[in-house]
Amino acid sequence: MIGDNDLSDLAYRLGEFCVARTLKIAVAESCTGGWVAKAITDVPGSSTWFDRGIVSYSDEAKIQCLGVTDQTLAQSGAVSEATVAEMARGILENSPANISVAVSGIAGPAGGSADKPVGTVWFAWARRTDSEVQVRTLQRRLDGGRDDVRRQAVAIALNGCIDD
Repeated sequence: MIGDNDLSDLAYRLGEFCVARTLKIAVAESCTGGWVAKAITDVPGSSTWFDRGIVSYSDEAKIQCLGVTDQTLAQSGAVSEATVAEMARGILENSPANISVAVSGIAGPAGGSADKPVGTVWFAWARRTDSEVQVRTLQRRLDGGRDDVRRQAVAIALNGCIDD
C-alpha cells in the first residue's frame, strides 16, 4: 500500500530532479483528480519547478483545455494511449514547462469494461527539446479499491517524471 509519506518522498525527489536540471513541470490529470499536483505543491518551494496542473475529468475539458481531438476520443476513448499522449503534449504546448505528465484511467468501483477493466490507467510523459516534443506512454492495470488505484497512479506518474 502506498501511503502519504511515499507520495511525499516521490514529490521531493521530483523537485530535486527538476531543480538540478532547471526544469519546470506541468500536469494533466483525469482519474487522479489533481492529486499529482497536490503532491507536488505540498513540497515547500515547488513554485520554482511546478508551472501548472489541469484536471480534465470530462471529455469536453480534455478537448477545450488540452487540445485532445474529438476523433481521438471517439476512436480510442478517454482512457487510452492516444488520449494521454495528446494530454501530455497539449499541456506543454500551452505552458512554459519543459516536462509534463498526463494520467487517465478507470479508478472504479464502476466504469470498467472487458477491454478496459477497473484499474486500467494510462500515463504519458512528455519532454520539450529544442526541436520537438517527445512523448512516452505506459499502461498499468492497478489493483485495489478506488483510493488504492488513485494512489498507485500518482506514484507512477511522479516516478515516471524522475525516470526520464
